[in-house]
Amino acid sequence: MFAQPMDLSGLDAAIGSSTAGARRNAMDPEASQDRFLKLLVAQLNNQDPLNPMDNAQMTTQMAQINTVSGIQELNATLKGMATQMMAAQTLQGAALIGRDVLSEGSQLNFEGSMARGALSLDRAATQVQVDIIGRNGERIDTVSLGALGPGQHAFEWDAGERSRAEVARFEIRAQAGGEPVLATPLTRVRVAAVGLANGTLNVQLQNGQTLAYSEVRAFV
Repeated sequence: MFAQPMDLSGLDAAIGSSTAGARRNAMDPEASQDRFLKLLVAQLNNQDPLNPMDNAQMTTQMAQINTVSGIQELNATLKGMATQMMAAQTLQGAALIGRDVLSEGSQLNFEGSMARGALSLDRAATQVQVDIIGRNGERIDTVSLGALGPGQHAFEWDAGERSRAEVARFEIRAQAGGEPVLATPLTRVRVAAVGLANGTLNVQLQNGQTLAYSEVRAFV
């Protein structure tokens, strides 16, 4: 006859519970101090009467356990503060839903026939033009913005009867006194949702793109 296998589920649960308890105790400052005092008492009880522990050794050990306990308490406090900050960050991020964000990119955002974008100038420019580029690389239209100062600027382009499928991107031409001015194209998209991932606030856009909060250049 074959022997019936033993049911070890209860033993596994007990071991798991004991391990979890040990981990909690390892992080508990009071448990650490209790273990230290027990070890210290045992050490005093079993010390050599002819060569007892001196006061300097005892003071050093007490200082060490106080330092360890202080670090554990500080870590617990910092973890609690981090959790509260992430919760507050999420609540603040909810207020961004429905607003537009600017991030690096040359894609136009359409609302009906009106396309919107933005740009950032490294310095003031006397003439700024935005070229609308088609799928085959051809220039469909040009939007003249005139003179602009340094910083970020939004623009709009009326596509009229053109389909958004015909439009690939936009390009910027900026100059001052005949010299080119560094210009960064910015995509302007509406925020659909916000969320946390690995402790970082992410912004989910209506075009399906997800950006880390640090990647957002500005909110409009």
